[in-house]
Amino acid sequence: MEACKDLKAKYDRCFNEWFSEKFLHGIYDDSECADLLKLYTKCVAQAMKDQNINLDEVNIAHLGTEHEKKN
Repeated sequence: MEACKDLKAKYDRCFNEWFSEKFLHGIYDDSECADLLKLYTKCVAQAMKDQNINLDEVNIAHLGTEHEKKN
């Protein structure tokens, strides 16, 4: 979604830096990127709504149900 491209890039950079410089060294607090993730998630949700993509259909759990077995 083009509208969220910049936010995704910022979050990806933040996450990659946190993962390589902190998580892999035993520091598990990921709060530095939490605000960016919230903004990015909100942007994606709005872009999906703008494109008439039903968020409820995307969030349906299929694993372990009869829906999972359908082709």
